[in-house]
Amino acid sequence: MSEDLRLDDLAVALRVLRLLAVDFGHLAAPDVQVSPIFPERLRLSFHDDLPGFEAWREALGIAPQDVNGHVQSGGRTRVLQASATLADAELELIGFGKVPAPASAGCVA
Repeated sequence: MSEDLRLDDLAVALRVLRLLAVDFGHLAAPDVQVSPIFPERLRLSFHDDLPGFEAWREALGIAPQDVNGHVQSGGRTRVLQASATLADAELELIGFGKVPAPASAGCVA
């Protein structure tokens, strides 16, 4: 990261954000991150909203097989990650969702 970085240096990521707002404004609003550490990266995060992640993945044309997934927090949180390049920006999609607790064997309803 440069000490001399200006807002103009984030233009690639911000331009993509503007395009996404115009083209996909009807989709769920993500948490948006643009950082001077990675000035050409735009990160869209979905917390407790895997359906929102999936809607964006599909809208952006990211194939399901290009999604990486894992669990964290002792197996309680599912994490889905995908990336794409759009208008020279690296677009990172990340979704977090709860892993359903397994039904207890032998429970009487």
